[in-house]
Amino acid sequence: MTGKTVRSQRSRVLVRRETFSSYMFLLPSLVFFLGFVVVPMAMCLVNSFFRYTSTEFTFIGFDNYARMFADPVFIKALQNTVLIVIVSVPVVMVFSLWVGSAIYKMSQRWTSFMRCVFYLPVVTGTVAVTVVWKWMFSQYTGIFNYVLKSAGIIEKNVSWLGNDKTAIWCIILILFTTSIGQPIVLYVSALGNVDQSLVEAADVDGATDLQVFWKIKWPQIMPTTLYILVITTINSFQCFALIQLLTSGGPNNSTQTIMYYIYYQAFKLDQFGYGNAMGIILAIIIAVFSAVQFRVAKSGNE
Repeated sequence: MTGKTVRSQRSRVLVRRETFSSYMFLLPSLVFFLGFVVVPMAMCLVNSFFRYTSTEFTFIGFDNYARMFADPVFIKALQNTVLIVIVSVPVVMVFSLWVGSAIYKMSQRWTSFMRCVFYLPVVTGTVAVTVVWKWMFSQYTGIFNYVLKSAGIIEKNVSWLGNDKTAIWCIILILFTTSIGQPIVLYVSALGNVDQSLVEAADVDGATDLQVFWKIKWPQIMPTTLYILVITTINSFQCFALIQLLTSGGPNNSTQTIMYYIYYQAFKLDQFGYGNAMGIILAIIIAVFSAVQFRVAKSGNE
């Protein structure tokens, strides 16, 4: 047996050992993913074809799906959810990029301080944040009514969360303030990884700040932008805690979202099969939105 053959066999053995070790390290996460993600998703799909309550489990085919699209409350929840996504996601993206660009140019000490300030709402408990916003929007003791009345903008106190015309916009505002922390931090890091030699060369050639950003910085931060876009979209579709703690879908279903309506049907009305069907539709909608975003971002980067 030649030395080359022996080395080849040793290499194959080493590769097998490394592959086995890698899968062993991945095994806990894989078991968790299968047990708490894949299996529940499969059960959700199966249960969506049943009239599933605490006392009944009867196969009904696509009746839950037919009922869903004939349900005016679900249609309203779908409209509200899409409105939240369409308004909040672009605003979060643009604002985060703008703030991240401004923070990136500061000194190291101020950059760290500003990142901490903007990230604070992310690590603060949802209940605590909601309680503060609920007080600010209060009809009688809220700071918004006090400031607006003092400025002469409004004549009497407004029930911001009790008015079906303003409640959904209050939810979008709160969601915005709790969603910008992570994108800002990610954009600051992404801008710090931009190849400065290209930026300096463009400056020497007389490129404007807008040209430098669009031609050099934007393509290099595109992976970060795509990640932020997808994550922000998913989080907006899954808006639940704010609705539950502030409005419970009211008034007149003006703040009803798909996630809250799933919870309401499944755990309040004991309609688990119907709730599972709505969960499947929500998953499909999120997948379609994410696929479109990937496609648009990829074509824009080519």
